[in-house]
Amino acid sequence: MTETAGAIRVALVDDQQLVRSGFGMLINSQPDLEVVAEAGNGFDAVRVLAATSADVVLMDVRMPGMDGIEATRRILEMPAGQASGPKIVVLTTFDLDEYALAAIEAGASGFLLKDAPPEELLEAIRTVHRGDAVIAPSTTRRLLDHVAPLLRARTPEQNGHAAAVERLTARERDVFELIAQGRSNPEIAGDLFLSEATVKTHVGHILAKLEARDRVQIVVIAYETGVVSPGN
Repeated sequence: MTETAGAIRVALVDDQQLVRSGFGMLINSQPDLEVVAEAGNGFDAVRVLAATSADVVLMDVRMPGMDGIEATRRILEMPAGQASGPKIVVLTTFDLDEYALAAIEAGASGFLLKDAPPEELLEAIRTVHRGDAVIAPSTTRRLLDHVAPLLRARTPEQNGHAAAVERLTARERDVFELIAQGRSNPEIAGDLFLSEATVKTHVGHILAKLEARDRVQIVVIAYETGVVSPGN
């Protein structure tokens, strides 16, 4: 596969050749996206991504041998030539809480259903590449409401998160709460009468103070610490 300069490099991991072909045609039809690697199971995904640099990985959950959750964990544990390694969007045909939670815990930056509209899938790739996180809207609230009691079972790590939240400035706390409600940077800017550049700066500070990988982790920390409650 020849790489196009400046294009977002995408790897496809799915045990169904037809699915990979369909996604590949869709992604390669976009001028800013390019498929640079494919794998049919988790073992191959780990091997291929050790040798091929990808920006975003579309990862199937259910595969023989090694599933997508374990593959996600291993890929993100590999030494990265990039600052933080590839971003992983987990894809599944099953809209089930445990898959979404396991994907997030493994380090995925997104979770989408395979039957998502093509434009939603393409936007998910671009979104996680920008450093944001995407979770299927149909899954987000139900998932987090379901696991909120577990997330608030105090552990030393979660107590550390609570202390980190306390260190946020008043404005960072405002931005933190809006991120936890699923608001995008432009929406936060509108809500708080700030420029998008200022919001991005605040988001960067929040990520650093909370030692969070991305916006998914920010949302999880918000639930852990009780900043957001089920049904909010």
